[in-house]
Amino acid sequence: MASQEGGDKGFPNVLGAIDCTHVRIRAPSGPAEPDYVNRKSFHSLNIQMVCDERCLISNIEAKWPGSAHDSRIFRESALARRLAQGEFNGILLGDRGYPCLPHLLTPYSDPATEAEGALNYAHSKTRARIEMAFGQIKSRFQCLKGLRVAPDRGCDIVVACTVLHNIATLRRERLPRVIEEGNWEQVDPAGHQEPLDGRRVRDLYKDTYFS
Repeated sequence: MASQEGGDKGFPNVLGAIDCTHVRIRAPSGPAEPDYVNRKSFHSLNIQMVCDERCLISNIEAKWPGSAHDSRIFRESALARRLAQGEFNGILLGDRGYPCLPHLLTPYSDPATEAEGALNYAHSKTRARIEMAFGQIKSRFQCLKGLRVAPDRGCDIVVACTVLHNIATLRRERLPRVIEEGNWEQVDPAGHQEPLDGRRVRDLYKDTYFS
Protein backbone atom coordinates (compact mmCIF):
# COMPACT_ATOMS: atom_id res chain seq x y z
CA MET A 1 0.00 0.00 0.00
CA ALA A 2 1.22 3.47 -0.80
CA SER A 3 0.50 6.72 1.00
CA GLN A 4 -1.07 9.63 -0.81
CA GLU A 5 -0.54 13.31 -0.11
CA GLY A 6 -3.41 15.48 1.05
CA GLY A 7 -4.32 19.04 0.14
CA ASP A 8 -5.53 19.69 -3.40
CA LYS A 9 -4.38 16.23 -4.50
CA GLY A 10 -7.11 14.44 -2.58
CA PHE A 11 -7.54 12.83 0.79
CA PRO A 12 -4.55 12.84 3.19
CA ASN A 13 -2.75 9.85 4.68
CA VAL A 14 -4.44 7.26 2.45
CA LEU A 15 -3.16 3.69 2.27
CA GLY A 16 -5.56 2.81 -0.53
CA ALA A 17 -9.13 2.74 -1.79
CA ILE A 18 -11.23 -0.34 -1.05
CA ASP A 19 -14.30 -1.77 -2.74
CA CYS A 20 -15.81 -4.99 -4.04
CA THR A 21 -16.56 -5.95 -7.62
CA HIS A 22 -18.74 -8.77 -8.95
CA VAL A 23 -17.43 -11.27 -11.48
CA ARG A 24 -20.13 -13.27 -13.23
CA ILE A 25 -19.86 -17.08 -13.08
CA ARG A 26 -22.04 -19.90 -14.32
CA ALA A 27 -24.45 -21.33 -11.76
CA PRO A 28 -22.57 -23.84 -9.61
CA SER A 29 -24.12 -27.16 -8.72
CA GLY A 30 -24.87 -28.20 -5.18
CA PRO A 31 -26.67 -26.77 -2.15
CA ALA A 32 -24.51 -23.61 -2.09
CA GLU A 33 -25.85 -22.44 -5.49
CA PRO A 34 -28.26 -19.81 -4.05
CA ASP A 35 -25.37 -18.15 -2.18
CA TYR A 36 -23.86 -17.09 -5.51
CA VAL A 37 -26.96 -15.17 -6.63
CA ASN A 38 -26.25 -11.47 -6.05
CA ARG A 39 -28.72 -8.64 -5.52
CA LYS A 40 -28.95 -8.11 -9.28
CA SER A 41 -30.11 -11.72 -9.61
CA PHE A 42 -27.18 -13.34 -11.42
CA HIS A 43 -24.50 -15.70 -10.18
CA SER A 44 -21.20 -14.08 -9.26
CA LEU A 45 -18.16 -13.92 -7.05
CA ASN A 46 -17.83 -10.82 -4.88
CA ILE A 47 -14.16 -9.81 -4.94
CA GLN A 48 -12.68 -7.27 -2.52
CA MET A 49 -9.66 -5.27 -3.67
CA VAL A 50 -7.54 -2.37 -2.44
CA CYS A 51 -5.62 -0.19 -4.88
CA ASP A 52 -3.23 2.74 -4.69
CA GLU A 53 -3.17 5.97 -6.71
CA ARG A 54 -1.60 4.14 -9.70
CA CYS A 55 -4.46 1.58 -9.76
CA LEU A 56 -2.07 -1.13 -8.59
CA ILE A 57 -3.85 -3.77 -6.52
CA SER A 58 -2.21 -4.08 -3.12
CA ASN A 59 -4.65 -6.49 -1.49
CA ILE A 60 -7.30 -8.91 -2.75
CA GLU A 61 -9.88 -11.10 -1.01
CA ALA A 62 -11.21 -13.64 -3.52
CA LYS A 63 -13.33 -16.35 -1.95
CA TRP A 64 -16.81 -14.97 -1.37
CA PRO A 65 -20.08 -15.70 -3.21
CA GLY A 66 -22.09 -12.94 -4.83
CA SER A 67 -24.65 -12.71 -2.04
CA ALA A 68 -22.02 -11.73 0.56
CA HIS A 69 -22.21 -8.08 1.65
CA ASP A 70 -19.13 -5.91 1.19
CA SER A 71 -19.00 -5.05 4.90
CA ARG A 72 -18.99 -8.73 5.88
CA ILE A 73 -16.18 -9.54 3.46
CA PHE A 74 -14.06 -6.78 4.95
CA ARG A 75 -14.98 -7.58 8.56
CA GLU A 76 -13.86 -11.20 8.21
CA SER A 77 -10.72 -10.48 6.18
CA ALA A 78 -7.12 -10.72 7.35
CA LEU A 79 -6.69 -7.12 6.19
CA ALA A 80 -9.30 -5.90 8.70
CA ARG A 81 -7.51 -7.68 11.52
CA ARG A 82 -4.15 -6.21 10.53
CA LEU A 83 -5.58 -2.70 10.32
CA ALA A 84 -7.32 -3.03 13.69
CA GLN A 85 -4.02 -4.13 15.23
CA GLY A 86 -2.35 -0.93 13.99
CA GLU A 87 -0.04 -2.67 11.53
CA PHE A 88 -0.35 0.14 8.96
CA ASN A 89 0.07 3.88 9.40
CA GLY A 90 -2.80 5.39 7.46
CA ILE A 91 -6.41 4.81 6.42
CA LEU A 92 -8.46 3.15 3.72
CA LEU A 93 -11.29 4.93 1.93
CA GLY A 94 -14.51 3.02 1.32
CA ASP A 95 -18.04 3.78 0.19
CA ARG A 96 -21.17 3.50 2.31
CA GLY A 97 -21.11 -0.28 1.92
CA TYR A 98 -18.65 -0.20 4.84
CA PRO A 99 -18.96 1.06 8.41
CA CYS A 100 -16.96 4.15 9.30
CA LEU A 101 -13.97 2.90 11.32
CA PRO A 102 -10.79 4.57 12.59
CA HIS A 103 -8.82 2.82 9.83
CA LEU A 104 -11.54 2.82 7.12
CA LEU A 105 -13.30 6.13 6.53
CA THR A 106 -16.56 6.48 4.63
CA PRO A 107 -18.19 9.72 3.44
CA TYR A 108 -20.81 11.63 5.41
CA SER A 109 -24.20 10.26 4.40
CA ASP A 110 -25.83 13.69 4.58
CA PRO A 111 -23.20 16.46 4.72
CA ALA A 112 -24.55 19.45 6.62
CA THR A 113 -21.60 21.85 6.50
CA GLU A 114 -19.15 23.13 3.91
CA ALA A 115 -16.34 21.21 5.61
CA GLU A 116 -18.29 17.95 5.48
CA GLY A 117 -19.01 18.53 1.80
CA ALA A 118 -15.32 19.25 1.14
CA LEU A 119 -14.34 16.02 2.88
CA ASN A 120 -16.87 14.09 0.83
CA TYR A 121 -15.56 15.61 -2.41
CA ALA A 122 -11.94 14.74 -1.62
CA HIS A 123 -13.02 11.28 -0.48
CA SER A 124 -14.91 10.63 -3.74
CA LYS A 125 -12.08 12.01 -5.89
CA THR A 126 -9.49 9.81 -4.19
CA ARG A 127 -11.63 6.68 -3.89
CA ALA A 128 -12.48 6.78 -7.61
CA ARG A 129 -9.18 4.99 -8.25
CA ILE A 130 -10.61 1.65 -7.20
CA GLU A 131 -13.44 1.98 -9.74
CA MET A 132 -10.82 2.81 -12.38
CA ALA A 133 -8.81 -0.25 -11.37
CA PHE A 134 -11.84 -2.53 -11.71
CA GLY A 135 -12.54 -1.13 -15.17
CA GLN A 136 -8.94 -1.60 -16.26
CA ILE A 137 -8.74 -5.22 -15.05
CA LYS A 138 -12.00 -6.19 -16.73
CA SER A 139 -10.95 -4.46 -19.93
CA ARG A 140 -7.62 -6.24 -20.03
CA PHE A 141 -9.12 -9.66 -19.30
CA GLN A 142 -12.34 -10.25 -21.21
CA CYS A 143 -12.76 -13.65 -19.54
CA LEU A 144 -13.94 -11.75 -16.45
CA LYS A 145 -17.15 -10.85 -18.28
CA GLY A 146 -18.29 -14.37 -17.44
CA LEU A 147 -16.31 -17.30 -16.04
CA ARG A 148 -17.56 -20.76 -16.98
CA VAL A 149 -15.72 -22.57 -14.20
CA ALA A 150 -16.37 -23.68 -10.63
CA PRO A 151 -16.26 -20.90 -8.01
CA ASP A 152 -12.93 -21.91 -6.47
CA ARG A 153 -11.31 -22.03 -9.90
CA GLY A 154 -12.92 -18.69 -10.72
CA CYS A 155 -11.33 -17.12 -7.65
CA ASP A 156 -7.91 -18.38 -8.77
CA ILE A 157 -8.44 -16.86 -12.22
CA VAL A 158 -9.41 -13.48 -10.77
CA VAL A 159 -6.28 -13.42 -8.61
CA ALA A 160 -4.10 -14.35 -11.60
CA CYS A 161 -5.66 -11.59 -13.70
CA THR A 162 -5.00 -9.11 -10.91
CA VAL A 163 -1.32 -10.07 -10.74
CA LEU A 164 -1.01 -9.70 -14.51
CA HIS A 165 -2.79 -6.33 -14.33
CA ASN A 166 -0.20 -5.11 -11.83
CA ILE A 167 2.63 -6.25 -14.08
CA ALA A 168 1.06 -4.54 -17.10
CA THR A 169 0.53 -1.35 -15.08
CA LEU A 170 4.14 -1.27 -13.89
CA ARG A 171 5.29 -1.77 -17.49
CA ARG A 172 2.93 1.03 -18.60
CA GLU A 173 1.32 -1.14 -21.23
CA ARG A 174 -1.46 0.53 -23.19
CA LEU A 175 -4.97 -0.09 -21.93
CA PRO A 176 -7.80 -1.36 -24.11
CA ARG A 177 -11.11 0.49 -23.98
CA VAL A 178 -12.02 0.62 -20.31
CA ILE A 179 -15.26 -1.06 -19.24
CA GLU A 180 -17.36 1.14 -16.99
CA GLU A 181 -18.18 -0.38 -13.61
CA GLY A 182 -21.85 -0.41 -12.69
CA ASN A 183 -23.08 1.12 -9.44
CA TRP A 184 -22.85 -1.63 -6.83
CA GLU A 185 -22.81 0.59 -3.76
CA GLN A 186 -24.75 -1.00 -0.91
CA VAL A 187 -25.54 1.09 2.15
CA ASP A 188 -24.22 -0.74 5.18
CA PRO A 189 -27.23 -2.33 6.93
CA ALA A 190 -25.69 -1.38 10.29
CA GLY A 191 -24.64 2.07 9.12
CA HIS A 192 -26.85 3.85 11.64
CA GLN A 193 -24.82 2.11 14.36
CA GLU A 194 -21.40 3.10 13.09
CA PRO A 195 -18.78 2.96 15.84
CA LEU A 196 -18.29 6.27 17.60
CA ASP A 197 -14.50 6.06 17.30
CA GLY A 198 -14.76 5.87 13.50
CA ARG A 199 -16.99 8.92 13.34
CA ARG A 200 -14.60 10.77 15.65
CA VAL A 201 -11.65 10.05 13.36
CA ARG A 202 -13.66 11.26 10.35
CA ASP A 203 -14.56 14.45 12.21
CA LEU A 204 -10.89 14.92 13.12
CA TYR A 205 -9.93 14.71 9.44
CA LYS A 206 -12.72 17.15 8.58
CA ASP A 207 -11.59 19.68 11.21
CA THR A 208 -7.88 19.29 10.44
CA TYR A 209 -7.87 19.24 6.63
CA PHE A 210 -11.19 20.52 5.31
CA SER A 211 -12.40 23.31 7.62
